[in-house]
Amino acid sequence: MSNNVLYIRDEGQGRPIVLVHGWSCPGQFFQAQMEALGPKARCIVPDLPGHGKTADQVPMTIEAAADALHAYLADQELNEIVLCGWSMGALVAYSMLERYGPDRYSAVVALDMSPKVLNTPDWQNGTLSGLTPELNDHFLDAIVADWKKLPSRIARRLYAEYLDPAPHLLEFARVEIARADPALLRPMWASLTRQDFRETLKTIQLPFHLVAGLQSQLYGPGVHRWHEENVPDFHLHRFDKSGHAPHLEESGRFNDLLLQLIDPQSQ
Repeated sequence: MSNNVLYIRDEGQGRPIVLVHGWSCPGQFFQAQMEALGPKARCIVPDLPGHGKTADQVPMTIEAAADALHAYLADQELNEIVLCGWSMGALVAYSMLERYGPDRYSAVVALDMSPKVLNTPDWQNGTLSGLTPELNDHFLDAIVADWKKLPSRIARRLYAEYLDPAPHLLEFARVEIARADPALLRPMWASLTRQDFRETLKTIQLPFHLVAGLQSQLYGPGVHRWHEENVPDFHLHRFDKSGHAPHLEESGRFNDLLLQLIDPQSQ
């Protein structure tokens, strides 16, 4: 039975930074950040519902993930948090802000993410693959049925389209994704593809930093333009050599950005 408690790695000392992972890619995908930032920051890294050591202990929705993570941060009485979400993790961050407000946070960082994943007649800034509600129904059916084929494909799509990823990064992603239970990933995918945070981002009352992988295979320049035109306190960070995972592909530069947000005097 669910106990609504996330598995969370909470390590390091200093200003708190919350690092929320993407779909099929649990908390260890932020290991490089925990190692680099640990001496200067308190790194809080959950495994979201359906992932890693949390598995099915929390209902498998974006909203339940937001509630459980907020409960942990409130219990720890944390404030002045840098809230960083990668892909699906950004949606969890937006859900926390929507449901509980911005008071605990000093800045938001989103890694290569759109506020709405599915493409619809009024929105063409979802996935570059042109995923629509109808196509998404087919993918949902395939997550379990075709899982053996998917980890390698998902891993390659994380990285820059026209650059060969470092072999160790590609293998790391493939192995970690393959550990997942597709029966748990499926409801989380269903939940994330139901989300639409466009109105939330238009009224966000925090500095908002979008880290954009310019060789992303998932989201393109239209997403960047939408944020520039609609998010009040917006900052775009272009990562030329990255795809969907700048924190892995250009980890040094990404870590420097987080350090500057934690301590503006550090740069």
